[in-house]
Amino acid sequence: MASTSKRLEGKVAIITGGASGIGEVTVRLFIENGAMVVIADVQDEIGKNLAEEMGAPVCVFRHCDVTVESDMEGLVDFTISKWGKLDIMYNNAGILGTAVNEDVHNLDMADFDRVISVNVRGMALGVKYASRAMVNAGTKGVIICTASVSSVLAGMAPVAYTVSKHAVLGLVRAASSGLGKHGIRVNCLSPWAVATPMLVNYLRDTIKDPTLSEEDAKASRDAHSNLHGYSLSALDIAKSALYLASDDAAFVSGLNLIVDGGFTATNHSFDT
Repeated sequence: MASTSKRLEGKVAIITGGASGIGEVTVRLFIENGAMVVIADVQDEIGKNLAEEMGAPVCVFRHCDVTVESDMEGLVDFTISKWGKLDIMYNNAGILGTAVNEDVHNLDMADFDRVISVNVRGMALGVKYASRAMVNAGTKGVIICTASVSSVLAGMAPVAYTVSKHAVLGLVRAASSGLGKHGIRVNCLSPWAVATPMLVNYLRDTIKDPTLSEEDAKASRDAHSNLHGYSLSALDIAKSALYLASDDAAFVSGLNLIVDGGFTATNHSFDT
């Protein structure tokens, strides 16, 4: 079993959407565990500040729009030029889309296209270029994609988001099937609602309350949680990503690791 102190010692990782939320916490945890990390994001200022805080020897920022193929190809090329290899690709960037309570017959196709472009196309491009680099170098690497409980359950989020996260799960299963012969592991990470800035802003728009705080979002989430007595945090998701990226998960591939305290395993129709 790998050491729990430096579980990614000497590994090189890319984390998309790494400037904030789950991505930021994962950047910190991966570096703490010995990895060199490229933060890829469109949030230039906070991404650069995080990289500077972590330190140039172990962390750099790269502007990257995951929907642009040349950005994603360039991101992987940059990483290999910087550190000579790529061991871990964590496709984490994603969006929720417009805060509307729409049914499918009123679907906003412009919003749908935007969500699919970021959440599905962006991750497909990450898988494509990371796996190409790994195969060419003979690296038995790891690819992780952030999905959601909405990858297995509808009614929790907007239609476009739910469709996109089901598609991410399909992408991971297809990729794990095809890349296994190269020794590359591909897995999904599906969180229950984490009170990230993206979720808090979404909830503010949904309920039309700009004063809603992160603590309010957590309280609302915890009230509907299946597992009582513990409040899910971004660090819980980062720790799950660390497990999947490390040798502790050396024979784990094609998995949808659902981190939800049993929420999706429970029939909530009888809730009172």
